[in-house]
Amino acid sequence: MADDEKRNLRMGHYKKSGREGESSQGMGSYRDVAGRMKEVARQQSMATSNMMKIRYKIVIMSSKGGVGKSLVTSSLSAAIASMGRSVGVLDADFHGPSIHKMLGVPTGYGMLARIDGTVDPVVTSIGVKIASIGLLIPKDDVALIWRGPIKASAIRELLAYVNWGPLDYILVDLPPGTGDESLTIVQSIPRVSGLILVTIPSEVSKSVVKKAIAFASKLKTPIIGIIENMSYYRCPHGEVIHIFGKGAAEDLAREYNIPFLGAIPLDPRIRECNDEGKIFFLEYPDSEAAVVFREIAKRVIDIVENGKAVIPEIRED
Repeated sequence: MADDEKRNLRMGHYKKSGREGESSQGMGSYRDVAGRMKEVARQQSMATSNMMKIRYKIVIMSSKGGVGKSLVTSSLSAAIASMGRSVGVLDADFHGPSIHKMLGVPTGYGMLARIDGTVDPVVTSIGVKIASIGLLIPKDDVALIWRGPIKASAIRELLAYVNWGPLDYILVDLPPGTGDESLTIVQSIPRVSGLILVTIPSEVSKSVVKKAIAFASKLKTPIIGIIENMSYYRCPHGEVIHIFGKGAAEDLAREYNIPFLGAIPLDPRIRECNDEGKIFFLEYPDSEAAVVFREIAKRVIDIVENGKAVIPEIRED
């Protein structure tokens, strides 16, 4: 067996074609169904046991792609770790995993398998632990063509078989939207501390984020706050330019009585660091964006550790 297969997070059946993968999920005989249900229950029990070793569980989501959610997750993990907390990151964005690269770990690096079938997350240079599909696929251009049940099963396996150990925080990075992955994560992790919603200052993004707020309300999941990314650009002469609009995220926060965590400015060096696998927060600690990240991390820690996250109330008209 090749090394990359040995590192494969019990996910050999996901390497099949879409048709084969779907047939393996079919109902089959009663015995097959009963066996599968028993395995799902066992995985959920293991996932619960794993997650209960972690004090605070934060889920980071956006209802719209392209708002920089993974950048926020990676930077926030580094900022929280710099404040003396032990941190893990679970990248649940199967179709666009990128956090491992942002934290300096190459695609296909793998996760070390144990004899009992569990695996260890990768520990980055700053001590943040990572588990990601991006560590298991051989290269970046591999497309995972999975239907919802396959992704739900993969999430359960990541939660069940990754040995996080005791941690202060785990940050779970979701794909855009409020679909299968978001629902599976929130329902599978016990005692979620809250959601962080990432948006940009545009009216279109504002209207879409309302879906995430409704998602939290229906699932009775607290919201830690809203982060506005790409909020503005400060030119070399000091002028502030609001490229995508102004104030949409703060308006949302006021409308739903949700904490506004901060506004992250545009900085071309962020893109450069992401491409090079460097952590912007550490490379440019005195930059305006890095200062904002630190302030956001402080607010998140205060809200989470003091139980200030709120479940939004949405009136049914």
